[in-house]
Amino acid sequence: MKQITIIGAGMSGFGAAYHLHQEGVPNAMFDKNPYPGGHTASFKFDTGFIFDDGPHISFTKDERIQKLFAESVGLEYESFEAKFNNYWKGHWIKHPAQVNLHGLPSDLVVDILDEFVKAQFADHGEIKNYEDWLYASFGKKFADTFPMQYTRKYHTTDAANMTTDWLGPRLYRPDLKEVFHGAVSPETADVHYISNFRYPTHGGFESYLNKFYKLTDYQLNHKVTEIDPQEKTITFEDGKVHAYEGLISSIPLPAMIPLIKDVPAEVVAATQKLSATQCVLVNIGIDRADLSDVHVSYYYDDDIFFTRLSFPHMFSKHVAPEGQGSIQAECYFSEKYKPLDRSVEDCIAPVIEGLKKSGIIKDGDKITHQNAQFTPYAQIIYDHDRGPALEVIHGYLDDIGVGYCGRYGEWGYLWTDDSFKSGEKAAQKVLEQISQATK
Repeated sequence: MKQITIIGAGMSGFGAAYHLHQEGVPNAMFDKNPYPGGHTASFKFDTGFIFDDGPHISFTKDERIQKLFAESVGLEYESFEAKFNNYWKGHWIKHPAQVNLHGLPSDLVVDILDEFVKAQFADHGEIKNYEDWLYASFGKKFADTFPMQYTRKYHTTDAANMTTDWLGPRLYRPDLKEVFHGAVSPETADVHYISNFRYPTHGGFESYLNKFYKLTDYQLNHKVTEIDPQEKTITFEDGKVHAYEGLISSIPLPAMIPLIKDVPAEVVAATQKLSATQCVLVNIGIDRADLSDVHVSYYYDDDIFFTRLSFPHMFSKHVAPEGQGSIQAECYFSEKYKPLDRSVEDCIAPVIEGLKKSGIIKDGDKITHQNAQFTPYAQIIYDHDRGPALEVIHGYLDDIGVGYCGRYGEWGYLWTDDSFKSGEKAAQKVLEQISQATK
């Protein structure tokens, strides 16, 4: 068998490479970037800090994936009980907020409790969108104040414009007793869907790929300009042409579909209906490590520029200079719903302002590192156009024998282990297609 070709050197691409290696099938991998890792890349700075391309932790319960990742870092990983909180109008709220209302303004708590109780016994009719689901689950007051507001900041669109097929365990649905207990007591059980997580001790999250780099011939700085499914060739920006027997891609669908020679107009039109957020990551280093008691903080207020904070030095002390702390702020935009209205660098100042306003940066703190980076594809937006468009696109790719994988190939809300397994599945599917074609 000729080589199977993989486009995209990220988590799903290496999942495909791993499966092919296990099957004894040679494979080659290409990526447009000058570094491997894709969305799971880690960046090392002269200031001594390491920042990932967004907050990445491994909380998979799949023992096989746990073992693979652990072996990839020579069993050198940190393991933590995950801690999260929320910031709303000067209040710090344990996560999830729906069972941690204690300490919020009494009028707000009373309204939330009143409407939550009524929502449990009301006939809500057909649930047509995420807004309907939130109102039915939590009542209007809580939904409007917290998850719907966060949706506008994180997904850049309204809850009514979103479906519910992305939810899974992400929003905890408590019973009445839990909600009332959290309203009268500051002591509540931990019910977040992430209970524990692992993170590599050295090198940032990308280190989880260490083992897999050796399983494929990966070549960087190879930007694809054309895919010809009839001739089974890929053309790169430098003019080189590469022949393939089977092809697997983790390139974001809106970027990949236009590369295909003679792609039907209806497939292109469907691709244009897909939406994803863009993210400006602002990375900050501070000359002290006691910045927060949690790993991740969610921010709801419109006058705070960022949506979510993570503190990488709490994942591993080796991603920051000794005695210093690191902050990564996520600022979300989207071409369709909330275009980026400034330069990437101009996002740093309002992030620092928000960090000071919420008390993360204090008077006397010294900023020892700051940079901003742009992620053109961040979270998939599950708007109402997604499902029908994806059916057309994936159907076409299946017809021409091109495998797709990862968050941006499947165009779904995939976590790290999901992405790796997505690559494995895509590899197996391509092998089966080739086997059928040669019979």
